[in-house]
Amino acid sequence: MTNGSRRMQSTFLRTARGITLIELMIVVVIIGLIAVIAYPNYREFVARAKRNEAKAALLQIATNQERFYLQNSTYTCDMTRLGFSAASGVITESRTYTVDVTACDANNFTAQAIYNNADAEAEKCGSFQINGRNVKTSAPYSDCWTRTR
Repeated sequence: MTNGSRRMQSTFLRTARGITLIELMIVVVIIGLIAVIAYPNYREFVARAKRNEAKAALLQIATNQERFYLQNSTYTCDMTRLGFSAASGVITESRTYTVDVTACDANNFTAQAIYNNADAEAEKCGSFQINGRNVKTSAPYSDCWTRTR
């Protein structure tokens, strides 16, 4: 090997080292920190979307109940008469809440959405209710109808 080729090989080895273990560990730690911050926010976003789906179903029931009341002078417990596919226990599109009219008479009705899965999100807003007087309640937290977070 000549002196020129040795110098070129030495220069090449100094500049083409690759990634060190410390650099790789720094990247792994940064990705881990981003995941720790982002994942809970993502889960909360998904839970809010599912809660909004349940609230929208209850508001649709309330609207259809009022329409039914104007035509028949009474409320109904039959969900098919309100335009739903099943007589009772309609499951939301995300399959997270079961929505049903739980009580009805000539003067009032109560519709309820109950969370189907037993996990941490159920503790925040496990059920929503609305009645013919447009009184909205939720459990276990009472502010689930107005909660944005």
